[in-house]
Amino acid sequence: MSVNSRLVNPLTTQLFEAILLLENVDECYEFFEDLCTVNELHDMSQRLQVAKMLQEKEKYEQIEDVTGASTATISRVKRCLTFGADGYATILQRMKERKEKKE
Repeated sequence: MSVNSRLVNPLTTQLFEAILLLENVDECYEFFEDLCTVNELHDMSQRLQVAKMLQEKEKYEQIEDVTGASTATISRVKRCLTFGADGYATILQRMKERKEKKE
């Protein structure tokens, strides 16, 4: 596991195990509505879209226009894509595979 060891603790593990029990998008909306503020959920959704667009080699200006993300957020996500734990890469690949299956 290439995860930052400072993140690993029983409460976080419990949270991730709970998320893995969600069975559909509706359950995700219900759980995350209770768990997060609207702004927190927006920020996480925005960062995922930024990562997707960076992986697709979009320019910062285009990413800013489409997502409303600041250049600081875009830079942070880019650092994670380049030097992070490969979490974005893993999920973006799975999303791509799922999309291709549906087509």
